[in-house]
Amino acid sequence: MSTLRNKVQLIGNLGNDPEIITLDGGKKLAKFNLATNETYKNQKGEKVTDTQWHNIIAWGKTAEIVENYVTKGKEIAIEGKLTSRSYDDKEGNKKYITEVVCNELVMLGSK
Repeated sequence: MSTLRNKVQLIGNLGNDPEIITLDGGKKLAKFNLATNETYKNQKGEKVTDTQWHNIIAWGKTAEIVENYVTKGKEIAIEGKLTSRSYDDKEGNKKYITEVVCNELVMLGSK
């Protein structure tokens, strides 16, 4: 069961073009948002789509793949782990962010 700890798998579409950051030493970081959709029928029988947005980051070779092949609207499958961190904004307010650190990526669809 230890392999099931902190594992996230998502299939969705990019909401924006990835932001690519090259750090000192040449290591790359990719940041992007992924939208996942769930469709269901409400009490009136109407079809409803619920969209959830996920913050995704990728490092190294995975970031390079994102940089070269992944663009806004592209459907991808990712696997990674959930992380949370906090930071202080310009006004000194503490902000919290939850991200998925992607370690595997599969490009789907034809977009």
